[in-house]
Amino acid sequence: MIPATQIKKGMVIIHNGELHQVVSFHHVTPGNWRGMVQTKLRNLKTGAIIDNRFRSEDRIDRAVLEQHEMEYLYQDGDQFCFMNTENYEQVYLGRDVIEEALPFLKPNSRITIDFHEGKPVSIELPMTVDLEVMETEPGIKGATATRTTKPATLETGLVVQVPVFIERGDVIRVDTSDKKYIERVSK
Repeated sequence: MIPATQIKKGMVIIHNGELHQVVSFHHVTPGNWRGMVQTKLRNLKTGAIIDNRFRSEDRIDRAVLEQHEMEYLYQDGDQFCFMNTENYEQVYLGRDVIEEALPFLKPNSRITIDFHEGKPVSIELPMTVDLEVMETEPGIKGATATRTTKPATLETGLVVQVPVFIERGDVIRVDTSDKKYIERVSK
């Protein structure tokens, strides 16, 4: 058990007997009152997000998770097949478990999957992913100093705003936390 003040974003805790992932947290100290931790928690079973307030002296059960690096292989309907890179065991995850990762998944990409008591419960994406631009308006030569952007559809279907010099076929780096363009990657 940990004190509520040690809650961090992304941490998985046991709240009301169910696994919840901390989506956001904020320490609040209102005037003469005792400190509190205001959180948004995602129920890993249902996907529902709830607001919850913990007193700073509350003790929280932190879930014990096993992390495995997995490689995405293919999609079969609403099931997504991943292979453990250590023992080559295959695991199928439902759309509900990997919903936030879908815009960044392409075959052979590697992600970390968290397991609780042998069952997959959540995923951890890398900070950035490199994706190819499949569709965008034609680039403008010499427009490297402008802040003008245009929409670009990437190989996974994700649409991001990119600078006007980006062309179809370019590979770009995208931040997985906010789905924003970072830079063009040399091929």
